Amino acid sequence: MSITTRVPIDVRFPAPSVMGVINVTPDSFSDGGVHLRVEAAVTSAWGMVDCGAAIVDVGGESTRPGSAGIPVEEELARVEPVIADLNGAPVSIDTSKAAVARRALELGAELVNDITALRGDSELAGVVADAGAYVCLMHMQGEPRTMQDDPTYEDVVSDVKRFLEERLAAAVDAGIREELVCLDPGIGFGKTVEQNFELVRRLDELVAIGRPILIGFSRKSSLARIMGQADAKVGTTSASVGAAVAAFLNGETILRAHDVREHVEALAAAKAVRG
Repeated sequence: MSITTRVPIDVRFPAPSVMGVINVTPDSFSDGGVHLRVEAAVTSAWGMVDCGAAIVDVGGESTRPGSAGIPVEEELARVEPVIADLNGAPVSIDTSKAAVARRALELGAELVNDITALRGDSELAGVVADAGAYVCLMHMQGEPRTMQDDPTYEDVVSDVKRFLEERLAAAVDAGIREELVCLDPGIGFGKTVEQNFELVRRLDELVAIGRPILIGFSRKSSLARIMGQADAKVGTTSASVGAAVAAFLNGETILRAHDVREHVEALAAAKAVRG
């Protein structure tokens, strides 16, 4: 794999940039099965780019609460044909597996979006470093199967900040250029409703780490819970957009979203107001 010399990630993705979500899975929490066919996934991805997405995030393994992992062969079988058909589109790969990331990067992906922050596969950091790829390191308490079983923190923002600082240092030690790294506090990944909103409310403390922040609040159930829908599994687009604007105004750089056009337009308006 040849190494590409990349500009810093905050130059490649100036705030606010929108990352479109393409889940090539049968069981993701809000769009499972929608993009399981290659043609549907590719069509949706190009539609997101046309609507202003800076990149589309292709994932083949569901990480919804309670989900179990799948073998590397199955994950590759889902994402490889989609990324291959997206030749020329800006693509990131949502994976924690080195083999999947390696193949995606060979096919032209430029960013590895890892919910384990390089802890899930000991070879992944080397794959990212060798390719000179962008990487997003996310905080998660526990694992998808158990992460919502009574998540507890001394102080959620301080604890998440400490974790992200440690994982950033580990990435740099593994040979990844610091300027290619962004950080994700992991909204919904081992957090209560209150903890999710606290992270966005105090986002400036995470911005102070010095790396761009990615937020993935789109359609998360916390957005439904604040509307009094205690058993809802999915939040609305309008609530997602509201959270996105708040996150941008508090310092977020990249916004991961299912409904790209609505988020691009709302964030453009927020940027214009902010001046």
